[in-house]
Amino acid sequence: MAASRLPPAALNLKQFLQRQKVLGVYRDLLRSIRKIPQESDRTYLRDWAREEFKRNKSETNQDVIRMMITQANNHLEDLRKSLALAGC
Repeated sequence: MAASRLPPAALNLKQFLQRQKVLGVYRDLLRSIRKIPQESDRTYLRDWAREEFKRNKSETNQDVIRMMITQANNHLEDLRKSLALAGC
């Protein structure tokens, strides 16, 4: 029987797709934060986003990750709405 060529910690398809969603939300959040006009607010929100994602990067429960993706999307929508109202 041939040994698998995949490393032992390889992600399955579901985990891979979920990881792509997380990275996509993170990128979108950082892109939206760049549009904030005040430097201090931008820095604060960028640091907050990085810490939140770093703090939760070891989570393995699929349901918890799905809930966090939903929360991140909600934060992103709120930020986009606030930027639109501010005319940014």
